[in-house]
Amino acid sequence: MRLRASNLLIQKLKEFEGLRLVAYKPTKAERWWTIGYGHSAGDVKAGMRITEEKAEELLKRDLFFVEKFVNGIPKIKTQGQFDALVSFAYNVGVGNLKSSTLLNKIIHDAPTAEIQREFMKWVYSGGKQLAGLVKRRRWEAERWAAHNS
Repeated sequence: MRLRASNLLIQKLKEFEGLRLVAYKPTKAERWWTIGYGHSAGDVKAGMRITEEKAEELLKRDLFFVEKFVNGIPKIKTQGQFDALVSFAYNVGVGNLKSSTLLNKIIHDAPTAEIQREFMKWVYSGGKQLAGLVKRRRWEAERWAAHNS
């Protein structure tokens, strides 16, 4: 069964990412420019501007690729687990999820509490803990544990 991002997840992604219609760098440590709802890739350049409609289009396109990867993880059993990992990968990138201890623990059926602790290790950018990342990881950890959602 192929899962899709829930309406709750899309709402939370928009809340976590915020809407920015002009390209920006979220932190000094960032390599890529970002625009819309957290779209960051080589196609975003300094000074670039988009419409809200384009931001929605980019969000859907980015979500498609993240959903495809997360759907390939056989240990995902619930919508809550799916949403948690899609949010995480949307934020840190599929490559970082692939090489993470978080994914390793999921694949090896670690207890829920261990998996939740792994989410909380990803709250730093440029060596500094960011309140926005703490809030996001808490939501992801809670969503992961929402087995019946």
